[in-house]
Amino acid sequence: MSDSRSTSSPDFTFRIDATDGQARTGAISMPRGTIRTPAFMPVGTAATVKAMYPGQVRDLGADVVLGNTYHLMLRPGPERMERLGGLHHFMNWPHPILTDSGGFQVMSLSALRKLDEQGVTFRSHVDGSAHHMSPERSIEIQGLLGSDIQMQLDECVRLPAERGAIESAMRLSLRWAERCRIRFGEQPGKAMFGIVQGGDLPDLRVESARALADLDLKGYAIGGLAVGEPQEVMLRMIETVEPHLPSTKPRYLMGVGTPDDLMRSVMRGIDMFDCVMPTRAGRHGLAYTRHGRINLRNARHGEDTSPLDETSSCPAARDYSRAYLHHLVRTDEILGMMLLTWNNLSYYQDLMAGMRAAIAAGRLADFCGETREAWARAESTRAAAARGIAFEDLM
Repeated sequence: MSDSRSTSSPDFTFRIDATDGQARTGAISMPRGTIRTPAFMPVGTAATVKAMYPGQVRDLGADVVLGNTYHLMLRPGPERMERLGGLHHFMNWPHPILTDSGGFQVMSLSALRKLDEQGVTFRSHVDGSAHHMSPERSIEIQGLLGSDIQMQLDECVRLPAERGAIESAMRLSLRWAERCRIRFGEQPGKAMFGIVQGGDLPDLRVESARALADLDLKGYAIGGLAVGEPQEVMLRMIETVEPHLPSTKPRYLMGVGTPDDLMRSVMRGIDMFDCVMPTRAGRHGLAYTRHGRINLRNARHGEDTSPLDETSSCPAARDYSRAYLHHLVRTDEILGMMLLTWNNLSYYQDLMAGMRAAIAAGRLADFCGETREAWARAESTRAAAARGIAFEDLM
């Protein structure tokens, strides 16, 4: 169904064009460009989407990429980045950039860290140097980088965890959100998003979502998921949080996920995603395709002259044989990482485009069902081939 809801601030707007159940499609607009939603953001951790040229990433349909505050504050440093013209100029990406706060990396990568009300003191995983990250410093760094969408500093707890630890982290994250909002102030054309925490506990998730909604931020993220919990827990938390977030603001599910995760989350009202999965998988010999996930390390691909997907618009999927890709992967050639990353990001962007079109047509459930059926058929074919049985014998 069509929908004309929108929310705006100077030079930052979010428009919802159509809905299908809880799913919606629309656009976030800001001075550096428009982000079509639902959107998948390729991860450019250290000012680069690994194994990809910026122009390739753009040509695949990406409207926005993600940069990481923790990594960029360590190398090359935010003050140097500002002197060099900001992150957009530095990495030759003139389109929107979202930066995460660095909080998750501080918690997961730093061997030595001390957390208190003021922030977190930690040692770099690169050289052991000491650093302090407060909510205000996180926003300051993101401002020096020049990012368009900036995330609040939060404390992310890995699941499973005790209720006391989850509740403490959620409440600290709320207090930090208020400090980040004050530090961010009013920046025309830019946005700060709050992050809903609360682990796998519904009451804490609802409390976090409601308190953040009261801050009247430009967008809201759901954090602390895809950190070890089953998919059904993640989906249940989305369903718990969604009714308590403003319907006219963008919703961002952080660090998610597989193609199936994306489809199920879009059906529950999520607008934005990021995940290292397609790029990391590509560097390790795994391809995401309309035929499902394909492990090019497997010996059965050694003499397979077929491409990953003969119908794909991506040359990496269409113009190279599986045998060649298998060879590149098994010999650790850089080209193999490049081609499979290219293929994977292409598939993810095609999946998002397919969902946007399906929502507009009111057939998202059909689209998702057809996509899963295609994966299942291909997996059955591969399983039969692996057993040395002609697929036709199974029919």
